[in-house]
Amino acid sequence: MKNSYIKTASSLYVNYLMLGMVNIILASNMPYLTKQLNTDSAGVSYIISAIGIGKLLSYSLSGILSDKFGRKPLILLSGLMMALFLVGIPLAPTYQIAFLFAILAGVANSAMDAGTYPALIEIFPTSTGSASVLVKAFMSAGAALLPLMIAFFANHDLFYGYSFFIPAAIYFLNMMFLWKRSFPNHKVEALPTTENIEERKKFQSEPQFLKEGLALIIMGFTSTSLFTVSQIWLPTYGQKVIGMSATSSVKLLSFYSIGALISVLALSILLKKLIQPITVVVIYPIITFFAVMVLLTIKTPSISFIASFFLGFSTAGVFQLSITIMTELFWKKKGFVTGLVATAAGLASVLLPIATGIMSKTGHISIIFIFDAALSLVGITAAAIVNYRYRKIVRKNTEKQMPITAS
Repeated sequence: MKNSYIKTASSLYVNYLMLGMVNIILASNMPYLTKQLNTDSAGVSYIISAIGIGKLLSYSLSGILSDKFGRKPLILLSGLMMALFLVGIPLAPTYQIAFLFAILAGVANSAMDAGTYPALIEIFPTSTGSASVLVKAFMSAGAALLPLMIAFFANHDLFYGYSFFIPAAIYFLNMMFLWKRSFPNHKVEALPTTENIEERKKFQSEPQFLKEGLALIIMGFTSTSLFTVSQIWLPTYGQKVIGMSATSSVKLLSFYSIGALISVLALSILLKKLIQPITVVVIYPIITFFAVMVLLTIKTPSISFIASFFLGFSTAGVFQLSITIMTELFWKKKGFVTGLVATAAGLASVLLPIATGIMSKTGHISIIFIFDAALSLVGITAAAIVNYRYRKIVRKNTEKQMPITAS
């Protein structure tokens, strides 16, 4: 049966293509921003952390609003706020105003997540895992495109702000396109509808929030922590521990990004028929742990490139799949539980740069990746709890088989 929400879903993915740019746009334009705002690199890093603060402050509320008012209003609002951030930063006359725009971007990100992930799960009920991890694929593509855009403007002596204005324009146009699109009905009816009955039949016993729910929230924190540490510190580790040149050490991030992109593209195919999200979230933290241990023990450039590839491969998609499992188990409040997992991720995006920055002052960068290995062990433990509980409460051979219908 043809899915009547394909145009809606395509537009949602465009938002995340742009979000991939937003995630690195401040760091990528740091030389221009330090001059414009009369600050230094540390000052710009604090503005970047303000995005995490905005997320942290608003994720839970965004989830509640998503369940109460629907996915569409929240997604439209997020696009408008993100466009304002992108226009505001290059034009900000003071550091304080730029900081406020960054907080707005964090609020926009939380609204986008709380509306989009449940919407995609409702649009593609028989392939929820694939639909969710494709978000990461589009973000990776956006992150790969932005440096090319920045290089083009720099080579032609054009204003750096154009790299902000173009994504802002796309967000605005996409918001206008989404305005006319329909979304699935997000309401869980009180009456025993066919969808309600099918959801309830999946479970042998009721999911328990204080067990698998809490473990999934912890996974939201650890999954975000693991890729945050890698993205910030891999080049520094390559230089100071492995002895690589500045140019070569940056290539560690390239291998990391390639691994992430391959992972999410593979998952988008495999999750449809061959593997379940619950299996992936158990296996991937184990791969992460061994990749970090290889990085710590075999300190040669060639092995480090391989380890970085597997770090990117194994940290990609875990956050998205944690949300998929959370909304499957606690399906009555998809927006709310999405907000809880995302709040944990927001906390990680604020705390990890600060914590690892303090660790770096010891002069031993290896400590950061030892800490990273410990985080992966926490993720493995949480994933094992979720896996055990999932196998216990979900009936075997009861994957979602509901037809896709328009509302």
